[in-house]
Amino acid sequence: MISSGLEQHKSGNYRLLGDVEDNRLGYFDQPLPCFGFGIGWSCMLFGFVFPVLWYYATILYFRNYYQKDPRERTGLAASAIAAMIFTVAVLITLLIIFI
Repeated sequence: MISSGLEQHKSGNYRLLGDVEDNRLGYFDQPLPCFGFGIGWSCMLFGFVFPVLWYYATILYFRNYYQKDPRERTGLAASAIAAMIFTVAVLITLLIIFI
């Protein structure tokens, strides 16, 4: 029995057993999109060049996009914070210029 299991493992002909309580076993073994960073962190990094991406990630954050993959939550939250800081900075700059 053990030798046949090793044979199947070496040839790649095996299947993971499912968990009765959590059927997402092995779901998070896949890499995140956007070069492995995830959408949130990619938007955070590229947002310094295109700040609109911070607002896009903020919309995803508030629409609970991270329910699909909880690993996205931190990047989306960081982008939401960056969007808030950017908005406050722009408002303060506009107040200083026009007042």
